[in-house]
Amino acid sequence: MPYNTVNPQTLYQARPEFQTELKRVHDHLHHQLGPYVNHTVRVQTMDHHVYEGRIVHIDADHLYLRVPQPHHTPSPGTPTPYRSYAYRDVILPLVLYNLLVVTLLS
Repeated sequence: MPYNTVNPQTLYQARPEFQTELKRVHDHLHHQLGPYVNHTVRVQTMDHHVYEGRIVHIDADHLYLRVPQPHHTPSPGTPTPYRSYAYRDVILPLVLYNLLVVTLLS
């Protein structure tokens, strides 16, 4: 499938003042949350999803949250290969500019 590279059509471009504000918020979040790596927090995203977990890493764009998962004991009839897929934790990458509230729990 060939792409139109001669006259590409811009579908969206952020206003310069929005880009500036987004960068300011991003830098502020990165600076504020950095000291709380290995602390337990509750995070609410702009979409109002709420997660609780431990901050395991922060990079230039993401907050990585270790979210504990309930351990499900497989039923007795479950075949052996499927019994080994019991996850205890997942690492959830959250985009910094999508965070609405971060509350320290420990």
